[in-house]
Amino acid sequence: MWKDFFYFTKTERQGIIVLVVLIIGAFSAPRLFQLFIPAEENNLEKEENFEKEYEEFMASLKEVKYSSKYTKKLPLPHPKREIKLSTFDPNTADSITFLTLGLPSWMAKNILHYREKQGKFSHPEDFRKIYGLTEEQYQMLLPYIHITQKITPKDTTQLLMVQKVQRDTLFKYQPGTIIDLNQADTTELKKIPGIGSGIARMIVNYRNRLGAFYRIEQLQDIHLKVEKLRPWFSIDTTLIRCININKASTEQMMRHPYINYYQAKVINEHRKKKGPLKSLKELTLYEEFTPADFERLSPYICMN
Repeated sequence: MWKDFFYFTKTERQGIIVLVVLIIGAFSAPRLFQLFIPAEENNLEKEENFEKEYEEFMASLKEVKYSSKYTKKLPLPHPKREIKLSTFDPNTADSITFLTLGLPSWMAKNILHYREKQGKFSHPEDFRKIYGLTEEQYQMLLPYIHITQKITPKDTTQLLMVQKVQRDTLFKYQPGTIIDLNQADTTELKKIPGIGSGIARMIVNYRNRLGAFYRIEQLQDIHLKVEKLRPWFSIDTTLIRCININKASTEQMMRHPYINYYQAKVINEHRKKKGPLKSLKELTLYEEFTPADFERLSPYICMN
């Protein structure tokens, strides 16, 4: 019975064979077609693919080179401006003057804006109010701040006569003359050869901030040539005004040129925690103080 299922006539067998051949041909035709493609066409296609990949690679290199060309050529920083310290009036100085003194351009704008909104600087200490001005910058510029007081003369003729008399009576000391650096006023200082009005005011202003000089070398703090001035001066150290660091506030201590904000704060904190200081040696444990600080501070410090 089962033989009837697998019995095919001759015509059916031929049809089955043709169908199998067609199926096999359909699956093997693509591979056979590649075999008949000439080798030159295959090589040409490979070369075209290689050239396309090479062109894409070179284009990517050009893009990298182009981007690096413009990223490396950044704008060069502005050359550092030369700092020239000189006497200036913060009420009248222009922006160029402030730049020459070493202040950045944005701070010069702050000063001009302060003058427009807040009025004038009445005292050199008012210059500390400028936004962004560090304590170091303030201490460096303070000896050079000179605020001109506006005087409205009632009699112009009389004022001119007084000025003429002052010019006529002004003379210079002869070599060998010695004056006390802690007592001389600006008029007497101007009689020393090489000292004009600006330098005389600078010496007096710095002397007031110090509480008097104890060494002629302290004139180097305001950039004066000590060796040229040494023969003209003597120093009376009994006139030195001391600071009681056990009673002075932080702001009072900061007014002295040799005490900065951090040192004044350390002294204040030390007093709160350990009581009044009995010696400057108690401050040697703080990194804010150096041996040079103690040496120049000792003539100006008292404990009682």
